[in-house]
Amino acid sequence: MEVEEEQRELETWKGYADWRNRAAVKGRHGGMIAASFVLVVEILENLAYLANASNLVMYMKEYMHLSPSRSANDVTNFMGTSFLLALLGGFFSDAFFSSSFIFLLSASIELLSTEFFVRLHLPENRKNLCECLFPSTPFIDSINQGLILLTVQARTPSLMPPSCQGTAEPCEPVGGLKAATLFVGLYLVALGVGGIKGSLPSHGAEQFDETAPKGRRQRSTFFNYFVFCLSCGALVAVTLVVWLEDNKGWEWGFGVSTISIFVSILVFLSGSRFYRNKIPFGSPLTTILKVLCAAAVNTCTSKSSSNAIVNLAVSPSNHCVSKGKDQSEEEIEKTNRHRHLEASPVLITNSLRCLNRAAEEKPVHTSLECTVEQVEDVKIVLKMLPIFACTIMLNCCLAQLSTFSVQQAATMNTKLGKLKVPPASLPVFPVVFIMILAPVYDHLIIPFARRVTKSEMGVTHLQRIGIGLVLSILAMAVAAVVEIKRKRVATDMGLLGSQETLPISFLWVAFQYLFLGSADLFTLAGLLEFFFTEAPSSMRSLATSLSWASLAMGYYLSSVVVSVVNSVSGRSRHEPWLEGESLNHYKLDRFYWLMCVLSAANFLHYLFWAMRYKYRSTGVIS
Repeated sequence: MEVEEEQRELETWKGYADWRNRAAVKGRHGGMIAASFVLVVEILENLAYLANASNLVMYMKEYMHLSPSRSANDVTNFMGTSFLLALLGGFFSDAFFSSSFIFLLSASIELLSTEFFVRLHLPENRKNLCECLFPSTPFIDSINQGLILLTVQARTPSLMPPSCQGTAEPCEPVGGLKAATLFVGLYLVALGVGGIKGSLPSHGAEQFDETAPKGRRQRSTFFNYFVFCLSCGALVAVTLVVWLEDNKGWEWGFGVSTISIFVSILVFLSGSRFYRNKIPFGSPLTTILKVLCAAAVNTCTSKSSSNAIVNLAVSPSNHCVSKGKDQSEEEIEKTNRHRHLEASPVLITNSLRCLNRAAEEKPVHTSLECTVEQVEDVKIVLKMLPIFACTIMLNCCLAQLSTFSVQQAATMNTKLGKLKVPPASLPVFPVVFIMILAPVYDHLIIPFARRVTKSEMGVTHLQRIGIGLVLSILAMAVAAVVEIKRKRVATDMGLLGSQETLPISFLWVAFQYLFLGSADLFTLAGLLEFFFTEAPSSMRSLATSLSWASLAMGYYLSSVVVSVVNSVSGRSRHEPWLEGESLNHYKLDRFYWLMCVLSAANFLHYLFWAMRYKYRSTGVIS
C-alpha cells in the first residue's frame, strides 16, 4: 500500500492540480503544449488591449468633448493604471485563487466593459454592428444588470454630454456624474487588463518542470515567445485596427477588441485539460509583513547577542536548519540554490542580517514566529527590488518615444512610394523587429552563447536586462541626432514656423524605434524570467507582475519628467524646452540628450546592484 502511494506521488506534480482540482499528473499536464495555448491567448489579449487603447484619445475627444491634451493625459493614466493593477492580479493568483481563474475573471470583466462602450457610444446608423457582435440575450442582459452604474448610463441619454454637432456653440466637456460613470467603466477595463497581465505569464511559465534542465530551457523559450506573441497582437492593432478606424470608423476598434478578448477566453478554456494549476500558498504580503515586523520587534526586545539566531533542528513542521559554523557565505548561498529546487531545508545567510532576528527560537509572540525559509524568501524579494527600480527609467524612455516620436513623424514625409503611412502606425517598426529578433535570439544567439560560456543559460537574466538598458541609451542618442537633422531641414527650407510637411522621410525616426524595440525585447523578457525564476514559489505571480508595474511607473515618471523639464528650463524668462507654437519650436533634441544622460546614470546604478546579486535558481549556477 505504501509502495503504491509513493509511486502515485512520483507520477504527480507536487503543489499542482488539474482543472478539476485533482492532482496534476506528469506526462498529462503541463509542458509546451499547455504553454502554447497561453501564447495564442497572449496574441489575442494584447490585440484586444491595444485595439481598445488605440482609439481612446479619439473617443474622449469626439464623444466626451475633452481637449486633446486632457484626452492624451487620461489615456496615459489609463494605460499606466492597467499595468499597475497587474500587481493586484498577481497577488490574488498567489494568495487565494489559481492564475487560470484570475485570467478568466479578468478577461470577463474586460469583455463586459468593452461591450458596454460599444453599446453605449455606437452611432445610431451603426447599431447593426453592435447587434451583430452582441446579440441581446437574457444571459447577457442579466450580467450587464450586475454592472448597475454602467447599465444606468447605457440606458439614460441624460448621462451623456449633450451633442454639439451642427451648432456653432462650443462643445460641453463631460463632467460630474457623467464623468464618474465614464471613468468607472474605463477603469473596469483597466482592472481586467491588469488581472490578465498579472496572471497569464506566470500561468504559462508554471507549465514547465524547473527541476530538469530541459524544462528550464523550455521555460526560457516560453518567455522569449511570450514577448513575440505580445508583438504579434500589437502588429495587428497598429496596422489592421488603425486602418479600420481610419476607413470604416473608430468604433470598429472596440468591435475588434471585444471579439479578440472573447476568442481568447475560448482558446484558454480549450487548453484547460492540459494545464497544471499551481495551488495558492496564501498571502505573500502576510509573510513579508510578518518577517519585517518580527525582525523589528525582536531586535527592540532582545537582550541577547546578535548571534543568538535560530538553533532549530530540521523537522517537517519548520523546514529550517541553522547556519553551519564551518561553512562560508558562498557555500551557504550555493547550497540554498540547490535546496530551492529540491524543497529541502535552507540555511540562514548573513546577507541583510537585520532580518535574521525574525527567526529567533523564542519570539515575543507566537504570531511573529518565522521559519528560516520565510526569512530567506523575504531577503530574496528585497534583493530584487533594486533591479526593478533600475528598469523604470527605460520604460520612461518608452513612454516619451511613443508620444514625441509620433509628433516628429507627423511633421515629416510619411509616404512610402504611393502608400501614405499614418504616424499612429509607426510602432510597427519595433514590433516587426521584435518578431524577427525573438526567434533569432532563442534559436541562434542563445545556443551559441551556451557553447561559449558552457552554462545552461548562455546569457543570464541580469546580463540580458543590462543589454536592454544599454540599447535604451543608444535609442535616446539616436533620437536626439534625428531631431537635430529634422530641425536643420526645417531651418534650411524656411519652414520653422510653417505647418507644411518637411521634405525628409519619416524613416529617420524608425531608427530610434528599432533600438527601443530591441531594448524592450531584452529587458521585458529578461525581467519576466528573472522575477519568475528568482522569486519564492509562493510569490511568483506577484513578482512577475513587477515587470508590468515598472512599465506603469515609467508612464507616470514620464509625465513628471516633462513637467519638471518645462518648469526648470522655463525659468529666468527662457522658453520651456517642450512648449512652443509647434514642434519645430521645441528644444526636443536637448530633452532627448537629457534622457540619454539620465539613462546612462541609471545604467551605472543598475551595474552596482547587478554585480552584487547572487542567483538562487540552478539554471544560472556556473
